Amino acid sequence: MKDVYQAYMDNRLTIEPTNPGPLDGLTFSVKDVFAIKGYRNAAGNPDYLRTHGPSEENAPVIDSLLENGAKLIGTTHTDELMYSLNGENIHYGTPTNPKAPGHIPGGSSSGSAVAVAGGMVDFALGTDTGGSVRIPSSYCGIFGIRPTHGAVDITGVIPLADSFDTVGWMARDISTLKGVGEVLLKEQQDQREEPFKRCLFLKDAWDQLLHKSTESSLSAFLPSIKEACEMYEEITVSDEGLGEWANTFRIIQAMEIWEEHKDWIEAENPQFGPGIKERFEWASTLRRESYKDLLLQREKITNHLTRFLGVDGIFVIPAAPGCAPVKNLRGEELEEYRSRAMRLTCIAGLAGLPQVTLPLGEHEGLPVGLSIIGNHHQDLRLLNFAANLLEK
Repeated sequence: MKDVYQAYMDNRLTIEPTNPGPLDGLTFSVKDVFAIKGYRNAAGNPDYLRTHGPSEENAPVIDSLLENGAKLIGTTHTDELMYSLNGENIHYGTPTNPKAPGHIPGGSSSGSAVAVAGGMVDFALGTDTGGSVRIPSSYCGIFGIRPTHGAVDITGVIPLADSFDTVGWMARDISTLKGVGEVLLKEQQDQREEPFKRCLFLKDAWDQLLHKSTESSLSAFLPSIKEACEMYEEITVSDEGLGEWANTFRIIQAMEIWEEHKDWIEAENPQFGPGIKERFEWASTLRRESYKDLLLQREKITNHLTRFLGVDGIFVIPAAPGCAPVKNLRGEELEEYRSRAMRLTCIAGLAGLPQVTLPLGEHEGLPVGLSIIGNHHQDLRLLNFAANLLEK
């Protein structure tokens, strides 16, 4: 397979399915952080590749897909140690966004999103800690899901921040996204057909974080969502402000990241690119004394969100602040965009909620996604809701 969009770390690696199943005939790629027997992961950094040996076995999620008929083709690029939302990598380059050439693909699951958007595979695995499936799905105009935290086995995946890390996946059509979910989320089969009755429109996400140029495009789909639910309500979800929530997320995540990778960083002094280097340096300065208070704040936010959602509610938000920024953007403008994105992604991230991204918007030919969020372990129900919406 020719890597026309520079999506792959290794596009020659192939593993045939081990059994027939519901994913027969489908191909998939995986972000270069998933363990594959006999393969060495780089996690977006040459020093990481140099200092780590090959895996002894596949990550269980890969075996699950192979056992259900899917064929693995290649490992895809990621931002360095998954610590970014942009998809730009100083060591391995930036995958080309097939839907928005000249613009970033989003990260850190950049290569997986590009491989799907470019038609090289039917679906791809990524990881999502702070938005790393949701943001590239929106930028590349594809479907994506960040599942409930802990719902998909993350064994054999290089960690970033353990209490936020999830295995997500992306596809060009909702039926494939849903089909993969039916394999990986089998324990949720019993509740997948139950309808959602309450649609909650988060005003603080739409009014404060979405670029006005894309608002009309995304808003055009809201009547369909309203029609699918018995009740529609506009709410402000965060009394403190989503900026405060994002800061809570950012600090807890950074503390966990430094705890996870500090021994390797201090021993090897790896070469990190711009942005990544500064984030690790900042993470190293944080003190654990505040960790317990931050966890209590996260618990309070989680309880608040789960009460709002109940058993039959969904949140509707923009998946990203707007279309993908242009490549090689630097300084305050890029950081401001990233900050807006984090204020959107921290909602599901802090509470460990499932979020599905739908490629429903477009501005001047560039894609932008709409997202729906459900309560814990309502992943298949969300996917079924999305599929029914798009069939109308």
